[in-house]
Amino acid sequence: MTQPTQKIVAFIDGSIYSESVCHNAAWIAERTAAPVELIHVLGPRDTSGKRDHSGAIALGARTALLEELTELDAQRSKLMSHRGRAILDDARAILDKDGVTDINTRLRHGDVVEAVSEVEGDARVIIVGKRGEDADFAKGHLGSNLERIVRTSQKPVYVAARAFKPVNKVLVAFDGGASAMKAVDHIARSPVFQGLTIHVVTVGNETPEVRKGLENAKAMLKAAGLDAQTSVLPGQPEKALADLVEQDNFDMLVMGAYGHSRIRSLIIGSTTTAMIRACKVPVVLMR
Repeated sequence: MTQPTQKIVAFIDGSIYSESVCHNAAWIAERTAAPVELIHVLGPRDTSGKRDHSGAIALGARTALLEELTELDAQRSKLMSHRGRAILDDARAILDKDGVTDINTRLRHGDVVEAVSEVEGDARVIIVGKRGEDADFAKGHLGSNLERIVRTSQKPVYVAARAFKPVNKVLVAFDGGASAMKAVDHIARSPVFQGLTIHVVTVGNETPEVRKGLENAKAMLKAAGLDAQTSVLPGQPEKALADLVEQDNFDMLVMGAYGHSRIRSLIIGSTTTAMIRACKVPVVLMR
């Protein structure tokens, strides 16, 4: 029995990143022939048409005022649903223009992390914007749900940059850990990376163990027919990798994501967040 093709799941919120999310989804769809599912999530504050206003109304207020406030909440909830549909329609139009024909849209109520958990079973990748609609761009804040999504998802999370451009050169941050090896294996198996130049980099001191890990990664990529190079850079990962992305015009960064233990999270988690914030290219995170 033929297995259904895994879909590309793109979460859009109407922020300035949503268009880039759509273009990145179309780029992956072109290379994989996978369908795209667009999802817009209405959070609790967007759908709470029944609020308890009794504590906010002075004693003696007429019941009609409470009813009017409840009606206004219901109208707001309805407007947010209409807005969500409009966002999905605009996103579909972008994908149509990019040549994608197999598109599904979903307006979902609830929590975005719960939505990811529900749909990732038959997804090949989850695409999100680096910052959400409510993020403070001036202060460099990341989307409030991004870390939660990455820590929860069992699938690769593709964090779209603000502007889309086709990918030709891919930088892989390699620390020899399980998530880094998983990232290399994913690259070797995925049609998304065929024909691209892959550069695997370890930041730190070059030791026999580090060199062996890099050579194993290179051999795996070469066996898959990929153009692969390796190198070791001195310095701190977030700065060294961000500088390399900028100087050598890499189009994408692939790296292991947040660690599981609390101690490992302090190290890898902070590096992951710093890299997403610093790089102006898409970041693909593997757990």
